[in-house]
Amino acid sequence: MPFLLLPLVLLLPLVFVLLLPFSIVQRYRAGTARRIGRPWLATLNVSLIGFSAFLFAVGASVMNMWVPDVFVSAVAGLIGGGILGLLGVKLTRWEPTARGLHYTPNRAPVLIITVAVTARIIYGFWRSWHAWQNAAAGSSWLAASGMAGSLAVGGVVLGYYLTYWTGVARRLKSRGKLNVIRVT
Repeated sequence: MPFLLLPLVLLLPLVFVLLLPFSIVQRYRAGTARRIGRPWLATLNVSLIGFSAFLFAVGASVMNMWVPDVFVSAVAGLIGGGILGLLGVKLTRWEPTARGLHYTPNRAPVLIITVAVTARIIYGFWRSWHAWQNAAAGSSWLAASGMAGSLAVGGVVLGYYLTYWTGVARRLKSRGKLNVIRVT
């Protein structure tokens, strides 16, 4: 009976690879959709992404013992993502309505993030395959797999979303202060 499940388990990675392009397109569509600003959601996102960025930096510093320059690449990615996030907040379209403040993220920064992640996934598969084949020469396949580049792209994503959601939270907070005084 367990042998009947073996083909399903072996097909699972194939299903993941086949569904990856669809998930990337959906991520781009969701990233550029018009949304209503919710201060509690923006605060929650800033808190959780900030915690993720902290764990990311700690993990990169530990990984730096085995793979050189990983921590520097991760921090550079966080800084680059932060700059891109500032641009994203600046280019976001804000629409005050009776229901609240709506915002639509600009397509350009979201497209840059999506393309960077997609390119790094494809390059990571290719580089890891070749590094694994060349590992017989005695070098570490992990060090040769381009881990520093992967963490740099991950840092860009985390830095972008941390900065972007911080900007959204600040904008919603300032909007809330303006609505405290109401004339009836």
